[in-house]
Amino acid sequence: MSNFAFLPNQFQDFKQAAQKAESHIHGDPRAACFHARFALEAAVHWLYRYDNTLRMPYDHSLNSLLHEPDFQNLIPQQLFHKAKAIQRIGNQAVHNPAPVRQLDALQMIKELHHIAYWLTRNYTRPLPPAIDWDDALVPRPLSPDAVVPRKQLEALEKQLATESEKALKQQQTADALNQELQTLRQQLADLHQQAAQQTDTHDYSEADTRAYLIDVEIRRAGWSLNQKRDREYEVTGMPNNQGIGYADYVLWGDDGKPLAVIEAKRTTADPAKGQQQAKLYADCLEQMHGQRPIIYYTNGYDTWLWDDTQYPPRQVSGFYNKAALSSLILRRSNRQPLDTKLVNAEIAGRYYQKRAIGSICKQFAQSRRKALLVMATGTGKTRTAIALVDALQRTNWIKRVLFLADRVSLVKQTANAFKKHLPDSSPVNLVTEKDTEGRVYVCTYPTMMGLINETQGKSGEARFGVGYFDLIIIDEAHRSVYQKNRKALKRGRVLH
Repeated sequence: MSNFAFLPNQFQDFKQAAQKAESHIHGDPRAACFHARFALEAAVHWLYRYDNTLRMPYDHSLNSLLHEPDFQNLIPQQLFHKAKAIQRIGNQAVHNPAPVRQLDALQMIKELHHIAYWLTRNYTRPLPPAIDWDDALVPRPLSPDAVVPRKQLEALEKQLATESEKALKQQQTADALNQELQTLRQQLADLHQQAAQQTDTHDYSEADTRAYLIDVEIRRAGWSLNQKRDREYEVTGMPNNQGIGYADYVLWGDDGKPLAVIEAKRTTADPAKGQQQAKLYADCLEQMHGQRPIIYYTNGYDTWLWDDTQYPPRQVSGFYNKAALSSLILRRSNRQPLDTKLVNAEIAGRYYQKRAIGSICKQFAQSRRKALLVMATGTGKTRTAIALVDALQRTNWIKRVLFLADRVSLVKQTANAFKKHLPDSSPVNLVTEKDTEGRVYVCTYPTMMGLINETQGKSGEARFGVGYFDLIIIDEAHRSVYQKNRKALKRGRVLH
């Protein structure tokens, strides 16, 4: 038996992959998450083939297919977030050495089950009844000998990707001449429209998905959440009759002081209410421990960070690790005022270069986080950027910098310029020195995209996690290559 037995034969590839994922929940959760991602890909490919509102883009990667505007218009938002969770956990299972919990595998297969129901409801007849997940139908545990090593899964991933791409191209060529397929697409479109006119009574467990995603994102940043004080922490001084409250999550420093407070429950209903509730918790924690924490509020899908001593709230792609949060707290007291007198004239001594740096510093001092520098060719943009980095590092405003360029030749040129004019910043050319550590990293967009999910150590924490870079410089931001990669980099957790 299987929780996916209800899937009709028209979803055969998806059904087989989903049942394989389900069979690995007990005994090999890493393989279960891997096959769940592969099953999701099969479902998405089916939609792109048979739904007449979708057109296969040039980029066939799962990430690209999920983020196509037409695809996001097709599926409910709650299904999109389930798909993103399956993709993310599936990728981590293959590329992250950290252990995969059985809880993760079970949750991902349950999310896949919701997607399976939605597919069946919208593209088959008669309409199926609401089908609930049943733990009793999950296959018995695998024997230890059946567990697939992670490296073997990596090899299998490459093999399946190659086979899938080849099959997809052959299928597209054949489909272009298949008149029967065009007729079937119209029939399926009619079924989808009919389904939309009837109330969907299935419980998609959105609240469970949100709570799970919050937990996953916190753990991804290296927080184990294994102490009682990490969740539902009691705070005193709340403006209510009891004078107490319970913060959803508190992230602690090594000195026992709170680094961050995370509000989730109220944010799910209304981000504005979550923001206010988180602020009240921060007020209480500051009174109790003598340190004001960084404020987060999240609904599981979107997360906001608010250091209300410095900046207004901003949306981020995840949570900071302990080192990044500690740096934010420390920077409140040890950063110095910005002054154009600090500009090193040996790096950028022309009057307009100093003026440009002064203007940017003024923006930053006014709690603005972005600045655009426009300079003509040959006026020393790179040296101006280097002098800016130097001034910000010496005044403790920043520590690590990411400099993005669109060509390898520009990366090499910029890295050499940093090494010449600011050698103490330990410049790294990530195109050729991927494993080197430093304080200034110069890179192309594609290389950075390839390094985003890179992990380190047995904990599996991301090497370039959210908050790793304090300053990001985009070279020639007006070029289309930046606009093309901007959303991808945000999704990939670099821009924050």
